[in-house]
Amino acid sequence: MSASKDLLFSKLSKYVYGTTRLGHDDVSMPDRLAIAREALASGVWFHSSRQYDDALETLGKAFDEDRSKVPQMFFKIGNNSIDEIRANIKENLDPVGLCHMDVGQLCLSGEYAESFAAGGKAADELRELKESGLVKNFVYEVFPWTSDAPYEALKSGNADELVDAFIFYLNPLQRFVDNKLWDLIQEKQYPIVGMRTVCGAPVHALRDKPGAAWVPYLQERAVEVAPIFERSGIESWAEFCIRFAFSFSNLKATIGSASKKANLDELLKFEKMDTVPPLPEDVVAEICALQRRWSEEVDVKAEPWTM
Repeated sequence: MSASKDLLFSKLSKYVYGTTRLGHDDVSMPDRLAIAREALASGVWFHSSRQYDDALETLGKAFDEDRSKVPQMFFKIGNNSIDEIRANIKENLDPVGLCHMDVGQLCLSGEYAESFAAGGKAADELRELKESGLVKNFVYEVFPWTSDAPYEALKSGNADELVDAFIFYLNPLQRFVDNKLWDLIQEKQYPIVGMRTVCGAPVHALRDKPGAAWVPYLQERAVEVAPIFERSGIESWAEFCIRFAFSFSNLKATIGSASKKANLDELLKFEKMDTVPPLPEDVVAEICALQRRWSEEVDVKAEPWTM
């Protein structure tokens, strides 16, 4: 493992606080600030994006209360040129009053993603960005419909220098890389960071509660996963999800959002463990078999950004 990866993973918290809910109007500003303070007090890393409505502005207010507690952070940056990426970096950093990113989550597209995969101009520009200190580490975001370029970057070895980990949705209902890339990541034991820890809601709510599954496929998958969860004997969906993620030895962290203290506390419980216990092998195998089928039948055929 490179020195860059070693340094990042030696500091990275197992649980990373996702800030999507800090930008939602259905959560009052006092409540947003209160949960942000709770997460700050825990000492975990944070994850945010300019895409999350005014989450960055909420974070800026929370950080200004005590700048000594500003956490290390992931920020989403992209997309199709170095100029766009630099502008996106500024859009993310200015509201929170920071001058550099600990981790930039590369959201690459089109010709720029292809150039990076080939070790071309995009790779040179991102290397220069890292050497400048503006972004200290990169993780590469993947979706089922964007898996081809990351696959080529990993297969060719062109990802090795700059990409410290691949990052994607990883929970019992979503494994958002196609099967080919997933297999290569596991073959190489390349580091990964999971997002959307609990898939937005408990599995029984996704299965049974109207509107809990905001897209139909999640309700359909919850129907298949709920019996596996029930047979596991694990009472908490959050515990089941976190243990699922950490069943993969190359997973370095999982990112999940929370707007209620009870939910945050449950996620933070696993941060305090020296080692998160994996799920039983047969449970993991059963879920992985479902995910391989879902990937072929649904994920890679979906219209981009509809899942």
